[in-house]
Amino acid sequence: MVNALTPQTTARPPRPRSAEPTRTAPDPRVRARRHQAVVAYLFLAPVLLFFTVFLILPLGFALLLSMSRWAGFDLGDIRPAGLDNFTSLFADGSAFVTPVLTNTLLFALGTVALALAGSVLVATCMDNLRFQGLWRTLYLLPIVTTVVAVGNVWKYMYEPGGLVNGALNAVGLDSVAFLEDPDTALPAVVVVQAWASVGTAVLVLTAGLKSVPESYYEAAALDGAGPVTVFWRITLPLLRPALLFVCVTQFITGLQSFALIIVMTKGGPGDATNVAALEMYRQAFSYGDWGTASAAAFVLFVVILLVTLAQLWVFRRKGEDA
Repeated sequence: MVNALTPQTTARPPRPRSAEPTRTAPDPRVRARRHQAVVAYLFLAPVLLFFTVFLILPLGFALLLSMSRWAGFDLGDIRPAGLDNFTSLFADGSAFVTPVLTNTLLFALGTVALALAGSVLVATCMDNLRFQGLWRTLYLLPIVTTVVAVGNVWKYMYEPGGLVNGALNAVGLDSVAFLEDPDTALPAVVVVQAWASVGTAVLVLTAGLKSVPESYYEAAALDGAGPVTVFWRITLPLLRPALLFVCVTQFITGLQSFALIIVMTKGGPGDATNVAALEMYRQAFSYGDWGTASAAAFVLFVVILLVTLAQLWVFRRKGEDA
């Protein structure tokens, strides 16, 4: 007889074994993508190494020097200076803002204005000529010529007995001491820089002119538009992408200019043609003040960045999606 107070034990059914996860073979496409990624990184490794060694590390070292004092010989002599190098650049009596930075901006602005106007005119004229490849080659010759050769040739042309003064004397004008007069030295070098920069701008603008659809010109001809109207209403607006590229690159080149000035004037007479890049060279290699030179380099970087952003903003307001 079973006791009613004793709980009856019933056999519990065995728990089902959890199903083991099935192992699926990896997708061949995933493996292929991973393999391609590894191969791509291997091919990029030399470029990344070059980028790190010759850009990232020097940039970090320059940032360190901009807040330090260093004569340029023993790395153990680097002494922290905080922001003293930056404040000294803008202190009263400093020549960095005036005339160095002012000359740099005037030089870049004059170069861009002359090169852009000349290249637009030349590219428009070349677009209507035969043998365009020959003309583009002729205008590209100053680019492939070394800056030292270009600077020395123009230096002799600016001499009192040179070609430029000879042309002035031929029309009854007196000779001008272009590179010896503080009032004419900077404009004289600006003309040379613009002349040497026209070739690159012409190459870009001629490519831009080829991209303008002929249907626009045909429609303008049917409406009776003249050449000047066609240029201002059709050609110039459609050249905005090319003009933006030319403006940005020419401004950066002008703000960084160094070789042409050191060949033609060495920053003189006085500081009439002294620019930021030349001042950095003097501070580092002539005066042994690498901290001030590095600080000036970062100030120039900020100026170039602001000028570039300003150009992009102006072109965007005019309808160019840059």
